[in-house]
Amino acid sequence: MDLTQPRWSQDTYAGRAKHFFTVTNPLNVLLSKKDLEDARSLYMRARNKEKLPEGVNEDDLWQAKYRYESAYHPDTKEKMFILGRMSAQVPMNMTITGCMLTFYRTAPAVIFWQWINQSFNAIVNYTNRSGDAPISTQRLLTSYVCATTGAVGTALTLNNLTKKLPSLVGRYVPFAAVAAANCINIPLMRSRELTSGIPVLSDSGERVGESKNAAKKAIIQVTFSRIGMALPGMAIPPLVMNRLAKGNFLKRYPWMNAPIQVGIVGFCLAFATPLCCALFPQMSSIAVSKLEPELQKKIEENGLNVDTVYFNKGL
Repeated sequence: MDLTQPRWSQDTYAGRAKHFFTVTNPLNVLLSKKDLEDARSLYMRARNKEKLPEGVNEDDLWQAKYRYESAYHPDTKEKMFILGRMSAQVPMNMTITGCMLTFYRTAPAVIFWQWINQSFNAIVNYTNRSGDAPISTQRLLTSYVCATTGAVGTALTLNNLTKKLPSLVGRYVPFAAVAAANCINIPLMRSRELTSGIPVLSDSGERVGESKNAAKKAIIQVTFSRIGMALPGMAIPPLVMNRLAKGNFLKRYPWMNAPIQVGIVGFCLAFATPLCCALFPQMSSIAVSKLEPELQKKIEENGLNVDTVYFNKGL
C-alpha cells in the first residue's frame, strides 16, 4: 500500500470522484477529537513503516488516511477549523443556500444571508488554501472585508435589476451573486499566493521553489469548481419552488418553504460537492516552461531534469 497517494487513480475523473466522495463525506464532521487523533496515529505509523496494532487490515488503514486528511491541512499538517473542512460543505451550504433562496426578496435579508455565505466562504477559502506560509492578520481582515463587501454589493445590484422581471428570474439572483462573489472571494482570501507563490514539487516530491503562475492556475481551477458546486443546488430548487408556488401546497403550508428548499439543496450538494472537486486533480501540474523565468533558471541550475512540476491546488 502507498498511503502517500489516494486510494483510487487520480488520472481519471471516476477515480478522482471516488476520492472526493470520501474526502467530503459529511459524517467526518461528527468525528471526535479522539477519533481524529487515533486516525492520525495509525496513519503516521503506517506511513513510517512502524509496527501496527493487532487486527488492523487494509480497509482500516485507508479509513485512517481519509479521516486524517479530512481534518489536517496537506501542507501545514495543522488541524483545520471544523467549519472550514470540506466535510462541512454539505451541511453548512445546504442551510445557508436554502435560506438565501428562500429569503431573497428584501434588501436586509439579501445583505444578511450574503454576508453569512461569504463569511463562511472566506473561512473555507482560507482553511483550504495552498501552501504553508503564514498570512498576516491585516491581510486576512482586508481580504475578508473586500470579499464580503463585493459579494453583498453584487447581490443587491442584481436584486434591483431583476425586480421588474418574472419571479423565476428573481429566484436565480442568489446564484448569480454567489458565482460573481466566488470570483472575488477566492482570489482575495488567497491573495498571498498570488504575490508570493505556492510550493511546486518535482516528480519525486522534492520542493523546487514557489511559483505565482502555479498559484494563478490553482485559484482559477478552484473558482471554477466552486461555481460548479453551487450551480445544481441553486438552479434546481427555484424550478421546483416556482412550480409549488403555483399550487396550493405552499399557500396552505407556507412554513414548509425553507425546509423544502434546504432539503433539495442538501441533496444536490451531496453529489455536486465531490463531483466538482474532482474536475481537477488535487495535485495539479504545470509545465516548467510556463513557470517564472527565475524559477526555470533555478531548476536548471539545480540540475533537475524535469518538464513538469506539481502543486496542491487547494479546495
